[in-house]
Amino acid sequence: MPGPLSHLKILDFTTLLPGPYATMLLADMGADVLRVEAPGRMDLTRVMPPHDRGVSTAHTFLNRGKRSMGLDLKKDGSAETIKQLVADYDIVIEQFRPGVMDRLGIGYETLKAINPALIYCAITGYGQTGPYRDRAGHDINYLALAGVSSHCGRADSGPPPMGIQIADVAGGSHHAVMGLLAAVSHRQHTGEGQFVDISMTDASFALNGMAGAACLAGGMAQEPESTLLNGGSFYDYYQTADGRWLSVGSLEPLFMARLCEVIGHPELKSLGLSPKPEHQVSLKEALKQTIGAKNLAQWQTIFGEQDACVEPVLTIAEAAEHPQLKARDMVIEVSREDGTTQRQIGHPIKFSKTPCESHFVGRTLGADTPD
Repeated sequence: MPGPLSHLKILDFTTLLPGPYATMLLADMGADVLRVEAPGRMDLTRVMPPHDRGVSTAHTFLNRGKRSMGLDLKKDGSAETIKQLVADYDIVIEQFRPGVMDRLGIGYETLKAINPALIYCAITGYGQTGPYRDRAGHDINYLALAGVSSHCGRADSGPPPMGIQIADVAGGSHHAVMGLLAAVSHRQHTGEGQFVDISMTDASFALNGMAGAACLAGGMAQEPESTLLNGGSFYDYYQTADGRWLSVGSLEPLFMARLCEVIGHPELKSLGLSPKPEHQVSLKEALKQTIGAKNLAQWQTIFGEQDACVEPVLTIAEAAEHPQLKARDMVIEVSREDGTTQRQIGHPIKFSKTPCESHFVGRTLGADTPD
C-alpha cells in the first residue's frame, strides 16, 4: 500500500545527520527520495563505525529507502543535470552553508525559475540570515547558544554532552519535515512553492518550551537543578544497588502516594509537590537511600504492575526487546542489497490507512545513477 507521501518526489543534497534523518522519515512515509552525492567526496556516515558486512550502520539506517545518484556538483554539466531533474520534482532539500548552492548554479531562484511550484528547504546551523549565517558549528554549539545547555545537567558538574543529537534531529530533522509538509499543504491550496529556512539554533531555542516561558515572561532564571523538571525536585534518576538507574516521575498526588506506599514510606507523600527546597532535598535523599537498597531487577518486579510513573533506565539493546516497543514495531527488519535483512529502528508514526514502509537499507553510492 502506498505511503501517505507517495505523491512527492524529493531531491536530497544533504549529508551527515540532520538532512538524511529528515529525508529518511519522508522516504518511510512513501516519498520518492533521490540522494545526490559526489563520488570521491564520501559522506562521513558512509564510513563511520561500526560496520555491518563492511558497510556503516549509520549509512544503512539514515539513507534507507532512498535511491542514490553519483554526481559531482562542481563538475561542468552537473548543474544542467540538476536543472533537468528538478522540473519533475516537488522538493529540494540541502544542508550546505548559505550561498553554496547559488555558487554551484542550482540555488533556489535558479531552480524556482524552472519549477515555480518547487519547495526548497535549507537546513543550516544558524539560518540564512544574521551575523552567524556563515559560521561553522555542531550540535553541541547550537544547544549552547540556544540556552538549552545552561539549564541541563548537574549544578556541580555543568551541562553534559548528550548521547543523542538534539539540535540535529529534534531541531534540524524534525523541523525540516514539519516545514516541508506545511509548505506542501500551502502549495495544494495556492499552487505556490516557497523557500523553507531551517536553523538548528532557532529550532533548539524553540525547544526551551516551559523553561523559555518561565524566563522570558516570568523573569525566572533557568539553572541546572533549579526547577521541578530539571533535577530541582524529586523528579530525577536514582541509582540502584547494582549500579543501574530508575527514573521517578511521580508528579501528580495520586502517583506520589502510590510511589511512597510501594517503597514503604507513605509518610513522604506530602513532600512530593512541596515548593520548599528543604522538603525536596529530604524526599530526594529518602528516595536515594531506599532505591539504592535494591537492584534494578527487583524494582522492575515491584513496579511492574504499579502505575506510578516509575520506569527503569534501559540500554538501547534492552529497549529494543521491551514488550511495549516490540508491540509498536519499533524494531524492524530492512532488506539489504544482497537479499538478507538488517535490524533497524522503525518509523515512529503509525498511520491507519497508509502505513510506513522501509523498503531497503542505504544504497551503494551511485547505485541509481542513469547510465
